[in-house]
Amino acid sequence: MGFLRERMGKILAFFIGFALLAFIIGEVVRSGGSFFRDDRNMLGEVSGEKVPYDDFNKRVEQNSAQFKQQSGQNELTPQIMSYVQETTWNTYVSQLILQKEVEKLGLVVGSDEAQAMVSGNNPNPQIVQAFGDPKTGQLDRNRLNTFLTNLNAAKADDPLRQQWKDFITQMIQAKVSEKYLSLVTNGLYVNSLEAKDDYEAKNKLVNFKYTTLDYASVPDSKITVTDDDYNSYYNDHKAEFKSPQELRTFDYVSFNASPSKADSAAIKAQAEKLAASFKASTNDSLFVQINSETKVPIAYLHKGRLDPKLDSVMFSASKGFVYGPYLTAGSYKMAKLEDSRVEPDSVKARHILIDDKTIGLDKAIAKADSIKKLIEGGKSFADMANMYSIDKNSAVKGGDLGTFARGAMIPVFEDAVFSGKKGDIKVVPSQYGVHLIEIQDQKGSSKVVKVALVDVPLKASSTTQTAVYSKAQGFLGNLTKDNFDELAKKEGLQKKTATDVNGVAATIPGVESARDIVKWAFGAEKGDFADKVYISGDQYIITHLVQIKPKGQLSLDAVKKQIEPMVKNLVKGKLLTDKLQAALNGSSSIDQVAQKAGSKVVPIQNIVFANPVIPGSSAEYKLIGTVFGSQPNKISKPVAGQQGVFVFVVDSFINPAPLTNAVREKEQLGQALLQRSEPQIFDALKDKANVKDYRAKFL
Repeated sequence: MGFLRERMGKILAFFIGFALLAFIIGEVVRSGGSFFRDDRNMLGEVSGEKVPYDDFNKRVEQNSAQFKQQSGQNELTPQIMSYVQETTWNTYVSQLILQKEVEKLGLVVGSDEAQAMVSGNNPNPQIVQAFGDPKTGQLDRNRLNTFLTNLNAAKADDPLRQQWKDFITQMIQAKVSEKYLSLVTNGLYVNSLEAKDDYEAKNKLVNFKYTTLDYASVPDSKITVTDDDYNSYYNDHKAEFKSPQELRTFDYVSFNASPSKADSAAIKAQAEKLAASFKASTNDSLFVQINSETKVPIAYLHKGRLDPKLDSVMFSASKGFVYGPYLTAGSYKMAKLEDSRVEPDSVKARHILIDDKTIGLDKAIAKADSIKKLIEGGKSFADMANMYSIDKNSAVKGGDLGTFARGAMIPVFEDAVFSGKKGDIKVVPSQYGVHLIEIQDQKGSSKVVKVALVDVPLKASSTTQTAVYSKAQGFLGNLTKDNFDELAKKEGLQKKTATDVNGVAATIPGVESARDIVKWAFGAEKGDFADKVYISGDQYIITHLVQIKPKGQLSLDAVKKQIEPMVKNLVKGKLLTDKLQAALNGSSSIDQVAQKAGSKVVPIQNIVFANPVIPGSSAEYKLIGTVFGSQPNKISKPVAGQQGVFVFVVDSFINPAPLTNAVREKEQLGQALLQRSEPQIFDALKDKANVKDYRAKFL
């Protein structure tokens, strides 16, 4: 006993430690984790290779920045952000898959080949596009050589070197991909028999008459659908029910915190008070930044570019005139005329963009001034753009931005080029850096106005929001796993359904910002309801997960609701087939069949196998396929189609002229085959690579 008492502390510590270890192991097993690798940063797997979250997120940030620059948007909507993320993911996965394949085959682009792609007799199309003569479409070798000379003379830390390296890397990657796809597609072949079949499918005509009984003619109440009917349809179409990714379906209700009458009156009074201050303001730009919900840049605009209410008054108003407040698009708005003038309709310009983030604004302006002096002293603007501009899209074109009207560029840039004159070279700082701009040409002239805009959104007050939130919380407090529908009906709420939502969806019907809701759905179990009220704009949302569709083959239960209309048509088709079969008995013409069945005869002319559409109806693949396999003047058996059950008789076939030269037909088929092959190749490689996507946990 003394021995045990002496060691009891150690024994208890051991068992407590063991119990904790067992608990942790259980949690790890249930969550699919591992002690021996850090999965917290793993966004997915491709053939066992990790896709790190940090690396992926860096690419998303780069693509987002590029999208913002190209579109001129400062912020991306949830829909656009979702598109950028999805595009980045697909590109990343494709690159990983292709990299493994080309390494396995030993496909490379050697240094000599890479050099030839840049400056050889047959340069890469990307080089021609970047350094080509717009008039001839041919490579401008003088321009290319000047760029390469300037590149070699550039400092080691010059951003231009990295931009060129990235450009060459992307070009080589594209070339390797081209080699791989060529290896695969060179094995594709169209033979003469396939060419002949395709020619006849497009050109052989059939004339026939049909009578039909539509599925819609049988009320749902007149049929009984059994489990055997569902099983039969499911088994016949099983290959169609494969999900490439996990999907979730959930119901939701929303409590709308729209502004009350008192809220609207208070905001209108606030806007009227603000309008008086706006009129007295001496710094309109600062006033907009402080008081406007939407920070619209104050820019010169042509007629037709303003809100219609403003367009009709601002072009004839005096400087300082304030219009509003007026209610539009859920906000009280007011506008102040700052200036008006006559300026060109369009400008042709080029620029050199100097990076001010790394060297500071003052040094960037000084650098732009130095380059300006070199150009004024006779140096080529295009050469300077190639050497110094960080805007690689325009730098490879000598800085050329083309001809543009107001609204194409940022306001500070536009003000500089539209207020200057042809031949001016200006230094203009902006949020992107310091621009050295040359105005090459100006065309037309018209009046423009500079209008400052302030908007005050019509929002619910905190009192209104609190009342609606409390109501939503009350609904949530009364929920169980089984009473969501009943409670929604009792409260008079419209139940909505988000069907087959994927793990990276950013929106659901009626809800623009739904990422938190989707993340909840992918962490919940079937039947769960949300543990909190989700807020999106003025909506307070409560959700209920009703279905989980796993990746891969879907069960009958998972698709039962989806296939219900088709199964009902299957059952109706049996009844209608029996009815038409009875009408066929003893009938010697299609007219007699139609008369007995209570339907009518419809003549059809000049239908081709390649376009199986019934005029005025829809595509009827089974019907048209059966028609082309039938003999003329012979009444068919009932054929269950897409819209109903048919009986037909072929009047005649019109054969096309014999195909004497299959070369052209084979070329067309081969081209179509090539266009389909690339996405199909990557789909096959993705299946083989066993791509695992964990983005729903991160994004």
